[in-house]
Amino acid sequence: MAVKSVDVLLVGGGVMSATLGVLLKQLEPSINILMIERNEKVALESSDGWNNAGTGHAAYCELNYTPERSDGSIDIDKAVSINSAFEISLQFWSYLVNKGFFPDPQHFINRAPHQSFVWGEKNVDFLRKRFAAMSQHPLFAGMEYSEDPAVLANWMPLIMDGRDPTDKVAGTRVLHGADVDFGSITRDLIYNLAKQPGFELLVSHEVKSFKRLADQTWSVSMRECIQGKVEQIHSKFIFLGAGGGSLPLLQAAGIEEGAGYGGFPVSGQWLVCKKPEVVARHSAKVYGKAPLGAPPMSVPHLDTRVIDGEKALLFGPFAGFTTKFLKQGSFLDLFKSIRPNNLVPMMRVGLRHTDLTRYLISEVMLSTEDRLESLRGYYPQAKLEDWQLAIAGQRVQIIKKDKKLGGKLEFGTEVISSADGSLVALLGASPGASTAVDTMIGILETSFPTQMASEAWLEKLHAMVPSYGQVLVDDIELLKRVREYTLTTLKLTPP
Repeated sequence: MAVKSVDVLLVGGGVMSATLGVLLKQLEPSINILMIERNEKVALESSDGWNNAGTGHAAYCELNYTPERSDGSIDIDKAVSINSAFEISLQFWSYLVNKGFFPDPQHFINRAPHQSFVWGEKNVDFLRKRFAAMSQHPLFAGMEYSEDPAVLANWMPLIMDGRDPTDKVAGTRVLHGADVDFGSITRDLIYNLAKQPGFELLVSHEVKSFKRLADQTWSVSMRECIQGKVEQIHSKFIFLGAGGGSLPLLQAAGIEEGAGYGGFPVSGQWLVCKKPEVVARHSAKVYGKAPLGAPPMSVPHLDTRVIDGEKALLFGPFAGFTTKFLKQGSFLDLFKSIRPNNLVPMMRVGLRHTDLTRYLISEVMLSTEDRLESLRGYYPQAKLEDWQLAIAGQRVQIIKKDKKLGGKLEFGTEVISSADGSLVALLGASPGASTAVDTMIGILETSFPTQMASEAWLEKLHAMVPSYGQVLVDDIELLKRVREYTLTTLKLTPP
């Protein structure tokens, strides 16, 4: 059997693998990279525009990133972390725009003000405190707040049209928020990678097994999905960026650091409107409060979306339960992932999160009228005939060991690396793709520490990400320069 040898093996043809591949090729053009994708095309799962929220997650409007503490104060630490990470993505994308990787920035990113909207005395009080805490921070200095229905009608006309004038309402907005088509980003990145020597893409291929060789190289068994031909790949470094498929691959790799991890799959649906006269009246991403027990990916939002150049409105997502780990996966995925080392954490999480179970059951049982009623909380004049139901992507929330609780359910993104950094897996969901660049740079620091400390790589990194190695909030002038550079380059500057 012929053996193919590479420096880097990227498993999964989504935005994460594409971002890591481009970073490596920019830093080391001679590096030899192989990307494997099980589907017939790249970006068909989580990175596809219809399978994710498309929000450039900067924590401007997502209320679940700013929880209320027991004393009533607002914790903005996670919001600061997410916003800082998204600034890294904006800088890298700006660099790639200037390098000609994208035909035009609006091919993948468009300005869509990020707004929050709530009603009811308790929620208005929360949003008021949230604004007070966030607006004092340099990253969120441009945020606006209002409880005036007339002002809010100007910001979000669909949401205020037909609403009871006696309702207690409030909203915030940041004008330079973004809508991102991660499918377009992924395809453009991989298209440019494919033009470079030392890069190969194999679609309709899947990884079957891993083995560690005596020289610490990884030997990977790969199967061609259509004809069933099996090949061997030898690689010095492996990245598992296969979305929901990363957990089974991590388990197959057998690294000690992956022991105890399990997954809880959640599906989703959108209500989609493409009626021109409705779409034209809403140009923002408006996030509200999540229902009790809902996972973060189910925070309701009414979004302007531009996917493959077509503008539409999306509302949702409506969560559901499935045993699939991928949209095009198998109903046996969840059961096959159960191991002796993750059984206890998964059972403990299941027993403790009964509120989530009840919520998912209630979402599955929703009728068409129920979904329309939920939409009317954000768009009172919504008509059923203007909206169609579409299936969103799969997400696998992380379950892992916890000394105190026995098992813990995580809703974020987590990187699991072997002790020597030769194999890295990315698990989890939100904020996911928005922070891809920051996450991939972190992987480079872990797995390529010598090169990352070299002057050659550092110089190139600073060209790609001008703020690399610095904390933006510690240097307000740097923050202003970086923001002006990215907003101008990506055409996100408010009029």
